[in-house]
Amino acid sequence: MVQKRKLDLASVELTTLIYIAITTVIIAVCWNRLEDPMGMLGLRGIALLIMGVTHFTYRFMPYKLGLAWRSFPLFALLIWWYPEIYDFCTMFPYQDHVFASIDQTLFGCQPALEFDRMFGSAFWSELFNMGYYSYYYLMFSVIIFYLLCRTHEYDKAVFIFMGSFFLFYLFYDFFPVAGPQYYFCALENIYGDAGWGDAYPALGDYFKDHLEMIVPEVKGIFGQLVIGAQEMGERPAAAYPSSHVGMSTVCMMLAWRTGNKWLFWILMPFYVVLCCSTVYIKAHYLIDSISGLFFAAFFFYVTNKLYERYCRR
Repeated sequence: MVQKRKLDLASVELTTLIYIAITTVIIAVCWNRLEDPMGMLGLRGIALLIMGVTHFTYRFMPYKLGLAWRSFPLFALLIWWYPEIYDFCTMFPYQDHVFASIDQTLFGCQPALEFDRMFGSAFWSELFNMGYYSYYYLMFSVIIFYLLCRTHEYDKAVFIFMGSFFLFYLFYDFFPVAGPQYYFCALENIYGDAGWGDAYPALGDYFKDHLEMIVPEVKGIFGQLVIGAQEMGERPAAAYPSSHVGMSTVCMMLAWRTGNKWLFWILMPFYVVLCCSTVYIKAHYLIDSISGLFFAAFFFYVTNKLYERYCRR
């Protein structure tokens, strides 16, 4: 049954508007340091147009369909906002030397370089690439479950989900870390066969003009899918902490909160392999992935409290 509902803001719209407002201020303040500030503002204008259309048309749809109509275009924009992180963080010196040094100190090696050497067969390559790619399906599964089976909690789940995503994005904007696939490729390009010894040099703003990365050998369909996804939107940015680990952890916490054990335990194997895969494919230092767990818990707590205090209707 189609019901006419008042035009209040849903969590997905509220969090997106807040992110647009904050990043618009950043663009204005850093106008002369950004490569294409007008283009970035144009993207925000298009996002507001999409939000306006979905917001004013959802009320003529059945309830759950209307929720999906309001939400999923703005979920898709998360992919759109991600490459912009690179534009923001290139204004600051990269910190890869710090995290490469931490990994070396804690583990006595570079796990991002050693992991795939230890498990280099096609079986392990496909397993971990499947895990990395399952990130999108894990998030989709949890959101769909809330939409269809926990509709009364959907708005809160979306607030936690979107709020956590945007907190990761805002952190990345000011804390640039390229990740092992870029950093070690850069060291190889700079130092060549001479190597860089036991030190991990700071590269400053090197990645502002260099996008070369280590491209793993493709050993199957999932390897190709991961490389295709990286070619579309990956940039030398957003490595610390790992949002793959962080957001999948947030989604697992949301899955646990549903009380549905089947959902949680079906997703658990994919989650475990996903967390390992972030280091295996060299997207993150091991310390990035470990830190993603703690950031996820903190962001979940913050967004949950904000919703309870200010957004509950």
